[in-house]
Amino acid sequence: MSILINKNTRVMTQGMTGKVGQFHTTHCKAYANGANCFVAGVTPGKGGQRFEDIPVFDSVAEAKAQTGATVSVIYVPPAYAAAAIDEAVAADLDLVICITEGIPVHDMLKTRYKMQGKRTLLIGPNCPGVITPDEIKIGIMPGHIHRKGRIGVVSRSGTLTYEAVWQLSELGMGQSSCVGIGGDPVNGLKHIDVMKLFNDDPETDAVIMVGEIGGSDEEECARWIKDNMKKPVVGFIAGLTAPAGKRMGHAGAIISGGEGGAAEKLAVMEACGIHVTRNPADMGRTMRKLIR
Repeated sequence: MSILINKNTRVMTQGMTGKVGQFHTTHCKAYANGANCFVAGVTPGKGGQRFEDIPVFDSVAEAKAQTGATVSVIYVPPAYAAAAIDEAVAADLDLVICITEGIPVHDMLKTRYKMQGKRTLLIGPNCPGVITPDEIKIGIMPGHIHRKGRIGVVSRSGTLTYEAVWQLSELGMGQSSCVGIGGDPVNGLKHIDVMKLFNDDPETDAVIMVGEIGGSDEEECARWIKDNMKKPVVGFIAGLTAPAGKRMGHAGAIISGGEGGAAEKLAVMEACGIHVTRNPADMGRTMRKLIR
């Protein structure tokens, strides 16, 4: 079993006719069951074209109606990406994964407001995507480092998502699902949302949770874990050396007044029973010791 996506998921690429959309769609299609999963592309005004034998449609609604796709991945330029999310939500898709970086915050504020009361789930923006190893990948992560297994990964940092996965695979521990939620200040699913899915997944035995400085999402998730999580969690926070008042990495990684820093987050996580490491090179080894 997996969370969010599996080999039966049907996907459309918004921004299919752009170089980035075509590049990553090609690689996603070549991974595992991707040839069956990627069934449509969307670019307004380009309907009727084909890319790698995938039909392109003018709208998300048309692509859904013609192909049955219920998940979208977005590679649309920043100025238009929020509108692309809006279109996918209006078409009542199950899941939207927005890879685009640099979407204006005020655009995302409007989009999140419009999403209230809607059932569509959003991952990102500014994220690497989601992968269920040996079944399907949607996004920009390197598929070859993943192995099928029973460890979940959820991370705000794209690079550290790959690092955690590589360490697990090198130590013989495969992954059930890996979710890069992105680090923008206004985004979709949070750590706590993904952790709830992992907690309910019978084929996930433990989870690596990677956070970043800024905000309070990790602390909120840690407190939920303390009260509800039935599975062990390894935690790491990127930005241990970031000084207060500075922006590090993602747009959401802003700390101020002694709050939102790595040390503060790690202290809460430790107090809530999460097995934290202060060295990113030890995420895999910490998990190996834990599950043994």
